[in-house]
Amino acid sequence: MTPIVPPPNISLGDLQALIREMYFEKDQARGIEGTFLWFAEEVGELATSLRSGTHQERLGEFADVLAWLATMANVAGIDLSEAISKKYGSGCPGCRKFVCTCPASEKP
Repeated sequence: MTPIVPPPNISLGDLQALIREMYFEKDQARGIEGTFLWFAEEVGELATSLRSGTHQERLGEFADVLAWLATMANVAGIDLSEAISKKYGSGCPGCRKFVCTCPASEKP
């Protein structure tokens, strides 16, 4: 099998495929619950870096959160590109506009 070589700018689909190629066997064995716990830990690390981290630390933590999200999607059998397209491809899920006009008090 030829390994996946990531392009300089990785799309969401490329990221999910790359993570699957590198880790799927381990991820599947860990299961969705264990994977979610790792994801939650990374979100906490991102929160810490947003409060007091450097730009480089934030870059790493954002990457980790996305990687663990892709991992969860792989284990759950979800195509992230499809999910994003269905949810946001026609605009805001609330008002259906590409520049949201939902009241600030509502979560779009």
